[in-house]
Amino acid sequence: MSDLYFLSSNIDKYEEIRVALKRHDILVRFRKRRLQELQSDSLNYIALEKCKIAFKVISKPVIVEDDGLFIHVLKGFPGPYSSYIFKTIGNTGILKLLSGSNDRSALFTSVLVYTDGEITKRFVGKVIGTISLKANGKGWGYDPIFVPPGQNKTFGLLGEKKTLVSHRAHALTSFAMWYNRYKSRKQLLKLVRRQKPRI
Repeated sequence: MSDLYFLSSNIDKYEEIRVALKRHDILVRFRKRRLQELQSDSLNYIALEKCKIAFKVISKPVIVEDDGLFIHVLKGFPGPYSSYIFKTIGNTGILKLLSGSNDRSALFTSVLVYTDGEITKRFVGKVIGTISLKANGKGWGYDPIFVPPGQNKTFGLLGEKKTLVSHRAHALTSFAMWYNRYKSRKQLLKLVRRQKPRI
């Protein structure tokens, strides 16, 4: 039974995280919960505060993730407000804002935060790519308009391959490497405490 949880109202994000962590032999369980939508200029702050809120809800080891699409010609917009902007103008609105622009470069950033009440750790993943001329693929969020480097397809067309190359994949790989070491150390300490002779 896994003692690691992911709290979110976004089942698609969970599925992506579940698949990515499974490659590292990490099982993560889903708790559907709409966490408070924090507004800030900092993705780091948003993810950290959401993680604190999630832990208060569940009182178990938990991860949360927040991401932002930073479009160069739009001076980093929508950035940390990506979720709100997607809900209001969507991919169609973003493509209209870039209509006629030759510079379609963009940065996708993922910030993942873990806490178990004793330790809190942050992991960041980034991918520099471009915004496509039109939406391609099903995907979710900005997946149908973001083309990662070395690809001619959007995230929305990459399918499960996205879980290997995305900004979120980079953050999850860093987390998985740390988490497996952290778990091993905790298990070893428990074993030592059990075997320590009483005087």
